[in-house]
Amino acid sequence: MSMLLADAPLDAPTTAPRLHAVVIGSGFGGLAAAVRLGARGYRVTVLEKLDAPGGRAYVFRQDGFTFDGGPTIVTAPFLLEELWALCGRRLSDDVELRPITPFYRIRFDDGAEFNYTGDPAAMRAEIARFCPADVAGYERFMAASEAIFRVGFEQLGDVPFDSWTDMARVVPDLLRLGSLSSVFQLVAKHIRDPRLRVVLSFHPLLVGGNPFSASSIYALIAFLERRWGVHFAMGGTGALVTGLVDLICGQGGAVHCNSEVAEITVDQGAATGVRLQSGVVIPADIVVSNADSAWTYRHLVAAEHRRRWTDRRIERARYSMSLFVWYFGTRRQYPDVAHHTILLGPRYRELLQDIFKRHHLADDFSLYLHRPTATDSTLAPPGCDAFYVLSPVPHLASGTDWAATAETYRQSIACALSETILPGLENEIVSQRVMTPQDFHDRLLSYRGAAFGMEPILTQSAWFRPHNRSEDVDRLFLVGAGTHPGAGLPGVLCSARVLDTVVPHASALAR
Repeated sequence: MSMLLADAPLDAPTTAPRLHAVVIGSGFGGLAAAVRLGARGYRVTVLEKLDAPGGRAYVFRQDGFTFDGGPTIVTAPFLLEELWALCGRRLSDDVELRPITPFYRIRFDDGAEFNYTGDPAAMRAEIARFCPADVAGYERFMAASEAIFRVGFEQLGDVPFDSWTDMARVVPDLLRLGSLSSVFQLVAKHIRDPRLRVVLSFHPLLVGGNPFSASSIYALIAFLERRWGVHFAMGGTGALVTGLVDLICGQGGAVHCNSEVAEITVDQGAATGVRLQSGVVIPADIVVSNADSAWTYRHLVAAEHRRRWTDRRIERARYSMSLFVWYFGTRRQYPDVAHHTILLGPRYRELLQDIFKRHHLADDFSLYLHRPTATDSTLAPPGCDAFYVLSPVPHLASGTDWAATAETYRQSIACALSETILPGLENEIVSQRVMTPQDFHDRLLSYRGAAFGMEPILTQSAWFRPHNRSEDVDRLFLVGAGTHPGAGLPGVLCSARVLDTVVPHASALAR
């Protein structure tokens, strides 16, 4: 166990006078929540099922390669800087965030490429290279994205939406901004070129949404990226995890790994602590779950304590797509490959229909290729490259037997990469591993293996999403991708920010 983590047994007696908060899960939402609770006077215990912290941001280290398990795109870095400031420290003292450009290189099936950046002039030039007539439309789209950002992120990102009246107050703004339309519809309103419509509408996929059904409020991501840029944490995303764990321990909190929670204990309608799979019961004054929200209610809170999030409601909700992720290291380098590359397949709308609507694993795919060694060579042995490639796929409702399918699917992806931007790939691989939707379910406890929780459609956003303050159990709070405001690093960090509004200061609760 890392020296940053707790060495004391979980059931060790304590004389600490501070009120106790238990946080379930050590993803970014849980770690951020722990820091904020520590700053509000709580003694915090973070419980992690896996053997190391991070959750979806777990780090795989093998054969001299470092593979970030999940999130790799850092935007809105001020949300991280806030956490360090709460501890009297500076993010830059512990982690270097390096700007990435282009943000993404988007490669179409015919080989054409679009370099997506945060530079307005460069973006206008790229738009003009594909369709000069769409430059003015691009400017109008970015103006719309900024207007949505001003409301959806700046005003509503850390609003708790405890009551339907919170939602009622924002409905006029949402309607004015066209939130009943999808992201793709908003883009198509301003852009005529079919390829540019794809370039400007893919962002919901970064948070588990279908561009053809995700509310246009998620178009705010385009301006958010322009506003703060896209960054990479040197040393890998795991450097941020290590830094956050260090903050928690510096506050007097503890992070315990190999500690899976089996149940949130409830008495007279209020959370009283947790029971681990080992049988150990840990009392707490408040409980914060960074576990998948559907999994939290369906498996950690007994049915008799749930009136809103019943089994039936959970099962009838719509869930995001899942992911097939192949991590691999090569004995050679591919210096012409960007840090982030999106490789589009022959279909766009139809493939997304297969994934989100039909829950059908198609023969074709679109891919996101991550090459962190483009920015940080220390993540691979000298002369080598580290990669991961992910393919959006249906969640487990597809019925796919991933134990039988994974290797064939991986080979198809390897062949596609070898034929496009990684020539000779099959003969260069020296380290690899895969993660399937079944792993999201079994290892990360994601309901139906959905990689991003509930699908971000309008009727599952804001007040309609599982609340940050549980509607069913007093003193239970939720953070992470499955609650408000949603997935993506800014979203999960904002979900922890909401706790400053809905969780009383420890001194107030003690009274």
